[in-house]
Amino acid sequence: MTKLSYLHEPGVLANLRTRYELNEIYTYTGNILIAINPFQKLAHLSNSHMMQQYKGAPLGDLSPHVFAIADVAYRAMINEGKSNSILVSGESGAGKTETTKMLMRYLAYLGGRAVTEGRTVEQQVLESNPVLEAFGNAKTVRNNNSSRFGKFVEIQFDKNGRISGAAIRTYLLERSRVCQVSDPERNYHCFYLLCAAPKEEIDKYKLDHPKSYHYLNQSKCYELVGVSDASEYLETRRAMDIVGISKLEQEAIFRVVAAILHIGNIEFGKGKEVDSSIPKDDKAKFHLKTTAELLMCDPLALEDALCKRVMITPEEVIKRSLDPLSATFSRDGLAKTLYSRLFDWLVNKINNSIGQDKNSKYLIGVLDIYGFESFKHNSFEQFCINFTNEKLQQHFNQHVFKMEQEEYTKEDIDWSYIEFVDNQDVLDLIEKKPGGIIALLDEACMFPKSTHETFCNKLYQTFKVHKRFIKPKLSRTDFTVGHYAGEACYVQYQSDHFLDKNKDYVVPEHQDLLGASKCPFVAGLFPPIAEESSKSAKFSSIGSRFKLQLQQLMETLSATEPHYVRCVKPNNLLKPAIFENQNILQQLRCSGVLEAIRISCAGYPTRRPFFEFLNRFGLLATEALQGSYDEKLACKMILEKKGIKGFQVGKTKVFLRAGQMAELDARRTEVLSSAAKIIQQRRRTHIARKQFIAMREASIQLQSFCRGRLACHRFVSMKTEAAALKVQRNTLKFLARKAYNALQRSVLVIQTGLRSMDAHKKFRYLKRTKAATIIQTQCRSRRASSYYKKLKTGAIVAQCQWRGRIAKRELRKLKMAARDTGALKEAKDKLEKQLEDLTWRLQLEKRLKVDLEEAKNQEIAKLQSSMEEMQKKVDEVNALVIKEREASKKAIEVAPPVIKETPVYVEDTEKIESLKGELDNIKLGYARKAAKDSIVFSHGLKIFMVKLFSWQVSLQHEQESSEELRKNYALEKESSEERRAKLEEAEKKILQLQESLKGVEEKLNNVESENKVLRQQAVTMAPNKFLSGRTRSIMQKTDSSHGFGDIKLQVEAHSPRSPTFFEADDRPQKSLNEKQQENQELLIRCISQPLGFSGNRPIAACIIYKCLLQWRSFEVERTSVFDRIIQTIGHAIEKIQDNNDMLSYWLSNASTLLFLLQHTLKASGAAGMAPLRRRSSSATLFGRMSTSNSFRGTPPGVNLHGLPGGVDTLRQVEAKYPALLFKQQLTAYVEKIYGMIRDNLKKEISPLLGLCIQAPRTSRASIVKGSSRSVANTAAQQALIAHWQGIVNSLGNFLNTLKENHVPPMLVRKVFTQIFSFINVQLFNSLLLRRECCSFSNGEYVKAGLAELEQWCSTATEKYAGVAWDELKHIRQAIGFLVVHLKPKKTLDEISHELCPVLSIQQLYRISTMYWDDKYGTHSVSSEVISNMRVLMTEDSNNAVSSSFLLDDDSSILSSFVLWQLLMKLMVNCSIPFSVDEISKSMDQIDIADIDPPPLMGENSGFGFLLPLIRE
Repeated sequence: MTKLSYLHEPGVLANLRTRYELNEIYTYTGNILIAINPFQKLAHLSNSHMMQQYKGAPLGDLSPHVFAIADVAYRAMINEGKSNSILVSGESGAGKTETTKMLMRYLAYLGGRAVTEGRTVEQQVLESNPVLEAFGNAKTVRNNNSSRFGKFVEIQFDKNGRISGAAIRTYLLERSRVCQVSDPERNYHCFYLLCAAPKEEIDKYKLDHPKSYHYLNQSKCYELVGVSDASEYLETRRAMDIVGISKLEQEAIFRVVAAILHIGNIEFGKGKEVDSSIPKDDKAKFHLKTTAELLMCDPLALEDALCKRVMITPEEVIKRSLDPLSATFSRDGLAKTLYSRLFDWLVNKINNSIGQDKNSKYLIGVLDIYGFESFKHNSFEQFCINFTNEKLQQHFNQHVFKMEQEEYTKEDIDWSYIEFVDNQDVLDLIEKKPGGIIALLDEACMFPKSTHETFCNKLYQTFKVHKRFIKPKLSRTDFTVGHYAGEACYVQYQSDHFLDKNKDYVVPEHQDLLGASKCPFVAGLFPPIAEESSKSAKFSSIGSRFKLQLQQLMETLSATEPHYVRCVKPNNLLKPAIFENQNILQQLRCSGVLEAIRISCAGYPTRRPFFEFLNRFGLLATEALQGSYDEKLACKMILEKKGIKGFQVGKTKVFLRAGQMAELDARRTEVLSSAAKIIQQRRRTHIARKQFIAMREASIQLQSFCRGRLACHRFVSMKTEAAALKVQRNTLKFLARKAYNALQRSVLVIQTGLRSMDAHKKFRYLKRTKAATIIQTQCRSRRASSYYKKLKTGAIVAQCQWRGRIAKRELRKLKMAARDTGALKEAKDKLEKQLEDLTWRLQLEKRLKVDLEEAKNQEIAKLQSSMEEMQKKVDEVNALVIKEREASKKAIEVAPPVIKETPVYVEDTEKIESLKGELDNIKLGYARKAAKDSIVFSHGLKIFMVKLFSWQVSLQHEQESSEELRKNYALEKESSEERRAKLEEAEKKILQLQESLKGVEEKLNNVESENKVLRQQAVTMAPNKFLSGRTRSIMQKTDSSHGFGDIKLQVEAHSPRSPTFFEADDRPQKSLNEKQQENQELLIRCISQPLGFSGNRPIAACIIYKCLLQWRSFEVERTSVFDRIIQTIGHAIEKIQDNNDMLSYWLSNASTLLFLLQHTLKASGAAGMAPLRRRSSSATLFGRMSTSNSFRGTPPGVNLHGLPGGVDTLRQVEAKYPALLFKQQLTAYVEKIYGMIRDNLKKEISPLLGLCIQAPRTSRASIVKGSSRSVANTAAQQALIAHWQGIVNSLGNFLNTLKENHVPPMLVRKVFTQIFSFINVQLFNSLLLRRECCSFSNGEYVKAGLAELEQWCSTATEKYAGVAWDELKHIRQAIGFLVVHLKPKKTLDEISHELCPVLSIQQLYRISTMYWDDKYGTHSVSSEVISNMRVLMTEDSNNAVSSSFLLDDDSSILSSFVLWQLLMKLMVNCSIPFSVDEISKSMDQIDIADIDPPPLMGENSGFGFLLPLIRE
């Protein structure tokens, strides 16, 4: 503030107002801090971050703050070793208490220490504030939390700067507030806190609302805005625990508080004796008794202490009764004394609990004292408060003057004495002995007959010439004192209660009563007084005691370094953002701030460091700052250049008189403004040139644009002219063509009319002629017809008799032929089976021959290598041939002749050639007779002949090699022994070849026998070619045992070698069957366990399909794998009929496998005979278990790895009867599993449906009362629809189960459609059968439940829910009719066609007659509508369709005819609403190529085709 250029009252107010609007509530005036109450929470000014910033920061470096004052005091104490004090002053409501709290928080933050016994000293110091506020603060006109006592907190520190102890001193508690409260103020907070305590506390103290008590209801204010007394009570109890007040002591404290409230309600009336008093009524007696119980004293003794006085004379003791008014004064005196003693005990307890450090050398005192007070009515309390402020103002003036003097001395400047207002005369007026106001008041109190009037007269006489004392003109009991703040601070005091309030004594009766209390706490508040001390003690008054306390406080403050915080209240409304200038100016005057500013202005109020001064005003004399310069000389040069006089230049600062800083600022502004004008001129020139250039460029662009637009307009006009010519031309053309067309149409109309007239004439003539002809024809035909009918009847009779005779003969022949053809067909089937087996054996022989050929090639290679070695040896021994001829001849005679073996080769060759010729003959004969069924066998014979030819070539090569060996043997006579070994090896090879040739001969013999059998089969098949495919399929399905016997007989008759043929080739077939059986067992074992899913594809279905496709099971006539798979599925679902999860798993697998079969299997010629075959099967579809004699192995070359990924590209397979039967069985299982899942869900929700049709009674009652709208938004409404929620939860869980098992969405939609149809039927029928359900409130209940189902359908999406919601149409329309308003105004047409178009007349009549409104009491439909319904029901009484008002389980109104039709459908489809084609069309493409098999199958080499290509 002292840095302001204009240091006067308007400048100070403007500065404070500007900072207050920016929420800057703190301002420095030298070292004095001004704090303006913001009346709102400013958390950023008191948080820990702000405390961290101000810790150790020098004063003035940061923004003004109360933390800075506390930090300066703490640093001065630590650095200088001197105690400090912080004086917080201001009027009521200025924020002194909150400022004191912040100071104590910051000092606790700086000097905090470790925890001791669970509580630290700083915590106890801080928590003492809530306790003292509860018992010492109250709401006043100016402040909602006004401190009604003064407080000085001494915080003691050790040598390390840590808080080591503390002491709290209190001054002048306002005792009179306990008994007297003016509106709208409140009594002390503790009374209201106790009334807001928990109920058990209130009951224990027998308390009630504050308005029930005399001490509290004198004011109509019982609560504070934004403050909860209940929470404040708990906070106070918590603070008591922290400061060390035990639970028993707390209970005793609040017992005393409650007793004071009850004391105030004790009223007195006149007694029987004169000037006596007794409790007025029963209420007064109740409060008297309650007070005695709380204070634990005798009720009669309490009554005597309030209503009587004891006077002790030398002769006797006299008891004097008090009148009701005196008894009331005695009651109030007891309450004030009791509360004052309680407050003093609290202060002492807090001090003892905190503890004081006797070894502490430093302390920081925080003074929270009341500010200057001037009210309309000022009593003894205001007199003492203003006396305190006078003492503090004197201390403030002396300190400020001393600081100014130290500043001038430090800077070594010349200065003179500064005058300031001295308030010593006011202090003498108040406290001087023996003639001061306080001394005269004590003197008046000591005289029993003194009154306030005598006291005032004494004052008037004593101070009639004193300039600070004024006698009012219109009052004899008032006096006015002029305080230090000037004329505005003359305060008029009313002395009515000065004498009573100054007396500090306790009534002996009260002392004796409470001192004898059974409560130790109450007795401790009134300790016994020694007789000697009581006799020797002089008179003691409140004023004298307060004067002594104030003197001790001044001594403490004088021994410390003071720091001042002046709190200011910005407005009397206690609201934020309101700044009242006059009010604030008055507070600044009263607090001495303006006086301090005036003192500063009398000297050198403006002072600036050299650097700051040069930085601001160096531009006024730039020559002084050139080069290296002395700051002091430069400052002096600037001031002299501008003609400033009276300034002083110190060691580090420049000191200016008031107003000189403003003059320098004006000169500086002139220099800056001239420089700014030059800069503006240059800038404007630059802008003008820039604008000119831009304008010139814009004009050029505008000209070019205008020329372009003109050209465009010209082009448009030319274009328009050409278009007009074209339009004219086309218009003329159109008009001419239109006239021509009109003329043409007229001509055509005329021609048409003429031609039609001529045609009508001809038509009439032809019509008459034709009518005559018809009449003639009818007559003639009638005669011919009668004759023809007679002739025809006779012919028919004759023909029928003759044809019947012929038909009987033909029937006998057909029966015989049917028996023969059945046996022949069975034989044909067996031969076809044998042909397939023969083809398979030929393939095996082919493999064996290939292996044999490879072995022969290896042997030939070995022989060739040996021949090369022998050729080398021959070259070596050529020279010795002549010498060894004789030896070789002998060796030849001895060696076994090889040439003898040669005829064997020739004989074998001849035999092979003969066999070849015979086979050629067989081939030619078979080609003529075998037809289609022998093509495969002839192809096998061709392959076999090629192999025979290769074997012949190999034999020829062997013969050539033997001849070469023979020649080599003749040449190698010299090495006969080695050659013998080689020849023996060759002989062994030849013998092996001979054995193989013998085997070939045997095979040829078998082939010959088979050929004979095939010939016989061809012979038997030739006559039966005329039989249809249906007859063949019937023959194929004849019992296998009978057919096999007939075939065996026929084969034995025609081919005696055929049994040998079957026995010879049965071994490889058995080994293959065993392998296939093992693979089947492994497959069945794997699929019997849940295999899960790969993505959305069921693994089990894909594995089964791939195995069946690999084994070609779809193309065989006999196999057991299908029946075993069906049995496995059947056993699995029988065990888990109630487990929807496993049923969903098998439904997904079965439907997927059925989908794959539907896309793969292609019906063959025999497929059309499925119905006849089914007649020969077992009775039930699931009980069929067919057996087969053999199982085909996997043909070579088949590999499922090459399958395309999608189903659409799978190859079509010619399905045999077992495959088609398997497909039908799988379809039946899909339908069965579907039905089981649907029935399980019906069983689950059926119990809930019975509870959902009728609302609970509690909910109905709430609906009737009209509270349904409020309940709908609460948890109670959720409880009402708990049953509906159960249904929704069941549906949701069921849907999740189906989704997890990847059931096709089409099946899911069908399930939910049927379930919703079931819900519709159950709810609708229950509604029609129970009258209590047909009410308005019940309709609202069911409607809310249906809304839950609709929400579920929308959540499940149309993909899974489908049209399930539409299935509830009956119950929805019925409920809609129940809850519709204005039913009597509805016509039958509106009801039947708009509201309920689906419901029949019988159902509408049933609902209308059963309806009752339990909520609004309205009526059903009108009687006219009811009568119309009856008429319609009478007219339809003979119609079976409308005879029933109930629904069937299939969600439709059933008549006997409709029921018969539905029963027929149920017999066919078993109530399954889908077909195989629907499943096939609804499912997406399935990729089965990358399905991983189970580990057990993956480890088996027989299932290598299941492994994906990547793993291979």
